[in-house]
Amino acid sequence: MNLFQRIGEGLRKTRSQLGDGLSNLLKKPRSPAFYEEIEELLIATDVGPAQASLLVRELKTWEEQQNDPKKDPLVFIEERIASFFPLDPPLWEEKPHISPVTVLFVGVNGVGKTTTVGKMAHYFKARGKSVVLGAADTFRAAAVQQLILWGERLDVPVIRQKEGADPGAVAFDTVKAALARKIDVALIDTAGRLQTKHNLMAELHKIHGLVKRELPDIPFETLIVLDSTLGQNAMSQLEHFQKALPLTGMILTKLDGTSRGGIAVSLARKYRLPVRFVGVGEGNDDLLPFDPVLYARALVRPGTKLD
Repeated sequence: MNLFQRIGEGLRKTRSQLGDGLSNLLKKPRSPAFYEEIEELLIATDVGPAQASLLVRELKTWEEQQNDPKKDPLVFIEERIASFFPLDPPLWEEKPHISPVTVLFVGVNGVGKTTTVGKMAHYFKARGKSVVLGAADTFRAAAVQQLILWGERLDVPVIRQKEGADPGAVAFDTVKAALARKIDVALIDTAGRLQTKHNLMAELHKIHGLVKRELPDIPFETLIVLDSTLGQNAMSQLEHFQKALPLTGMILTKLDGTSRGGIAVSLARKYRLPVRFVGVGEGNDDLLPFDPVLYARALVRPGTKLD
């Protein structure tokens, strides 16, 4: 399958609700009730009240000004949804000669952060890049062991220390190792933490500062990993983390497990933060680079239009 088809498969539950729903609604005569139904459908898939209201207003204006009956309102909605996403390219595409490309992963417990780190290592390895992993979640032995298994599977080094060690020291050592060994990509896992625990967020800020100190002239990515199935609760997580850290993007996991995959629209438009990857399954290759145009198309097209 091509990327559009894979994203479409991952969004099957959401597309079944939103794409099929829009297709059926757009056959109806226009009335105030029609536009209310469109808005309710968008909100039901977590596109968000503000975004849904804006989309419906724009659709109404577009239809009132439209003289060509061949113009497809579904295409208009698709294009407007795509426009809500910032177009900032990831560091590894914008500055491909930077070495090491360093990525710091943050987020709360249970969102699939460590698994995402492993899948991103697989992504870069498959593209011929050398990778080092940093196990800076020193408070959870299972997370360190999980990264070690990824390292063995992918034949990449894992920088770690004893349980309970300073996570900032692990992040620092990972960057030092990447620089010394001329490794292309350094991926640093951190402990999941509740966004309301200020002392833990302060510690995360310290880790970020140590990485920045070691890379004074080299930009790096700080990505928040969010669970798509949490819907609007992910908004609170992102808001708190963005206050504590200069986030550069987000990764949405478990997109295949929800019918509310429109959450990406809410997050991106409200916080002006690009989506870097989406997780659409359990396999190593099921972490897909995000494309706003393909996402919007897969989100609103009925289930029969995945070619």
